[in-house]
Amino acid sequence: MAEQQATTVSSTHKLVVKNIGLMLSGDIERPILEADTLVAIGGRIAAVGRFKDLDTDGADTVVDANGTVLSPGLIDSHVHPVAGDWTPRQNQLGWIDSTMHGGVTTMISAGEVHTPGRPKDIVGLKAMAIYAQRAFTAFRPGGVKVHAGAPVIEPGMVEQDFKDLADAGVKLLGEVGLGGVKDGARAKEMVAWARKYGIQSTIHTGGPSIPGSGLIGADVVLEADTDVVGHINGGHTALPDKEIRCICEGCKRGLELVHNGNERAALYTLRVAREMGELQRVILGTDGPAGSGVQPLGIIRMVSMLSSLGDVPAEVAFCFATGNTARMRSLDCGLIEVGRTADFVFMDKAQHSAGRNFLDSIQLGDLPGIGMIVIDGIVRSGISRNTPPAEKIPSVGH
Repeated sequence: MAEQQATTVSSTHKLVVKNIGLMLSGDIERPILEADTLVAIGGRIAAVGRFKDLDTDGADTVVDANGTVLSPGLIDSHVHPVAGDWTPRQNQLGWIDSTMHGGVTTMISAGEVHTPGRPKDIVGLKAMAIYAQRAFTAFRPGGVKVHAGAPVIEPGMVEQDFKDLADAGVKLLGEVGLGGVKDGARAKEMVAWARKYGIQSTIHTGGPSIPGSGLIGADVVLEADTDVVGHINGGHTALPDKEIRCICEGCKRGLELVHNGNERAALYTLRVAREMGELQRVILGTDGPAGSGVQPLGIIRMVSMLSSLGDVPAEVAFCFATGNTARMRSLDCGLIEVGRTADFVFMDKAQHSAGRNFLDSIQLGDLPGIGMIVIDGIVRSGISRNTPPAEKIPSVGH
C-alpha cells in the first residue's frame, strides 16, 4: 500500500488545511507564520495565508486542523537503511514506517553500511549504491522519502568512478571514514570529485562506531571539507570539546547532531553555534539503526532535548529538523513555502503536559502528540501509534 501511495499523487489533487492553530515555517529567520490555512495542489504547496483570502473551493481533501500545530515534515539527516523496511542491525521490520509515526517524512542515508556482506571493491560498492538509490526511489515505506544509495569510499577510487555514480543518479556519499579512506588528503581529493559531479558528502566524526571505522578527529574533518560534519556529537563517542569548537570555527559546513550520540557534546556544539550566530548550520539526525536500537521518536526527542536543555525557543529547535536540513541538503521539502512539497506533521501539546501551550511543553522537555502525517499532499497516517496522545487532533473531510 505504501508503495502505491507514493505513485498516485494526481497533478490536480487539491488539499486544503484549515483552522491551523499555529504554523511553524521551518525557516529559522521566521519560524512562525501568521496564517491559519494552507492549500496544496498536486502534492506541492500552492498558497498559505488566512482562510478568507485563499481559494479553498473544489478541494479533494479537506483537513480541519482543529487548532493544532502544523509543521513541515521532519527530516532525519542521518540514517543507515539497507533493504525495504528491514534493518539487519537490529533484525527489525517496519522501522521506517514506525519513524514516520514520529513525524519524519524524509530520511537521508549516510551509507548502507549494515548490508550483510557489504562489498568493498570498487565495482561492488558502486553497484550497491546504484541498487539502493533505485530501490528506495521505487519503494517508500509508509510514504517516507528515503534518499539512499550512499557509497562508502575506498582506496583506489578515481574521478571517473564519481562521474559514473552521478550519471547513474547517485547523489550522496556514505560517511567518509567508515571505509578504508581515513586520511584527510585522500578524503579531500575524493570529496572534491564528488562535489564536482553534484554528490553531497558527510564525514564520520569522533570515535569508531562499527568494526572497520576509526577515530576521525578535527584535523581530518577540516581537511576533508565534506558538506556535512556527520554526528559532530559522536556516534557514539564524541571528540574533546576543543576539537568540536575547532570544527565549528574552522569551517562553514553543516553541524549534524544525532540522537545516538553524546548528548552533552550536542549541547556544547549548540552553544558554540549560538555564540557564533550560526544556528542555521545545525541539523538533526538519529544515526539509526544503531547498536542502541531504532528510535522512532529520535528526531522529536532531539528537538525537545535541545530546546529544553539548550535554552532554544521550541519554534527554532524545530527548524533544526526541517528548514535547516532542507537547505543544507538541497531538498524541496522542510519549509512551509509556496512550491515546496506538501509534507506536514500535525502536532499538539501532549495530554497532561505541564506546559502552558504547545511551545512551552516542548521547552519543558515534553514530547508532542502527533495527530496526522501528510506526505505529498496525501494523508498517510492519523493518530501516531508512538507519541503520547495529543490534546487536540485534526480530522479529514472531502
